[in-house]
Amino acid sequence: MESLKNWMIDAANILFDDSKNDLRSLPKTVRLQILLVLSFIWTTVFSLYVFSYTTFAFGWAGLYVAHIGLIFAVYMTFKNFHKAEERSSSVFKTKNFDPFKIMVIVFVIVFIFIFSKGIEVLTSPNPSSYSIPYDGPLKSAFEKWLPFTQGK
Repeated sequence: MESLKNWMIDAANILFDDSKNDLRSLPKTVRLQILLVLSFIWTTVFSLYVFSYTTFAFGWAGLYVAHIGLIFAVYMTFKNFHKAEERSSSVFKTKNFDPFKIMVIVFVIVFIFIFSKGIEVLTSPNPSSYSIPYDGPLKSAFEKWLPFTQGK
């Protein structure tokens, strides 16, 4: 059990500890931008694969917000657990209701709501999108690309 805990700490350190990951020479804003771009790319690829045309926008938006929320939640959780080791006093004992802590709680609630909507879109049948039979594209990929190559 202890080895699993150490492995999880090491994995989190690789992602979120500025002195240990491969992006340590980049500014923090650039590192965040890279994480957001990667989540955008993977969300788009997954959404194109899973959702139909009618549910694509809602599914993509739900997944993208979920990715951003997951990045933020994991980062904040990791940082707060390390800070809690340094000072172990309860918020309710110190009466230190920080606005940032309240915003984190609100964000988690909103994140759960948006993620549940994405799951709902993913699992709910949409009769209008499945009532039209799909026989494949009218043109092949080559026929679609051909007008762009004329005159070159």
